[in-house]
This record gives sequence, structure tokens and C-alpha cells, in this order.
Amino acid sequence: MSQDRVDLETSLGYLLKEAASALRAAMEEVLRPLGMTVTHYSCLELLAQRPGLSNSELARGAFVTRQSMNVLLQILERDGYVTRPAKAPAGKVLPTRLTPHGQRSLDRASMAVRSVEVRMLAGMTQTEQIDAFRILKSVARSLAGTVALKR
Repeated sequence: MSQDRVDLETSLGYLLKEAASALRAAMEEVLRPLGMTVTHYSCLELLAQRPGLSNSELARGAFVTRQSMNVLLQILERDGYVTRPAKAPAGKVLPTRLTPHGQRSLDRASMAVRSVEVRMLAGMTQTEQIDAFRILKSVARSLAGTVALKR
């Protein structure tokens, strides 16, 4: 094989994508019975940890477009998971907050997602988990820096 080509058997990027796909599928599996998707859960989790985020901030945190997040927020608001003011307190940003119903739903979803993470890490020692976290953070930082340089 040419050295200019990616060998899927030894590609760290391919393995990372495979792991991310497996993680997403496992999360979708445990969230589906709760009536949630990974993006729905991610939005609620972000709002619980950072109340008042804007649509753009939520979209970035959940790795979706602003348009997709706007549609999701409309659905979440309609279904009573979140509230947003009718008018922006300042500028154009409508800060979003969880409702008690949204918090209860998130609590159930968090337990389900945590069970997936526990399963994912079950074969690793504490040291391996710490190393994996450190390595993945480094990979993300390196790629984020590359993307920022190309802008």
C-alpha cells in the first residue's frame, strides 16, 4: 500500500471513528426507551451544567448546526423540557433553562448514559483510563489547533 494512503487496520483516526460510532450506538440504545436521542440528551446535559446557554453555544456543545439545535429547542420547549423567554433579556440571545420535567428526564438519561460509559471503561485499569483521557484530550487539542490555523 502506498504511504500516502490510510491503512484502515492501523489508522488511529479510523479506530477513533469506529469507537465514536460504537459509543453513539450504545447511547442511542439506552436513550431510545426514554424517548431521547443523543443530541436531545446532550442538550439537556449542557443546560444542566451550564444554565442559560444560547442556541449557538448549545449547538457547538452538542456538535450540531445552529439550525438543528433551534429545531430541537422548539421541540423541547413545546414538550416542557426547557423554557426560554419570549424576548431576549439582552441582544438577541434567548437563554434556555431546564424545567423540573426536563431535570427529571435528564436524571434518568444520565444514569443510562453513565451505564454505557462504565461498560466502555470496564476492561481498563484506572491508570489506563487516565492515560486514555489524557491522550484523547491531546488529540482533540492538536486537531482543534490545526483547524483554527486553517481559518
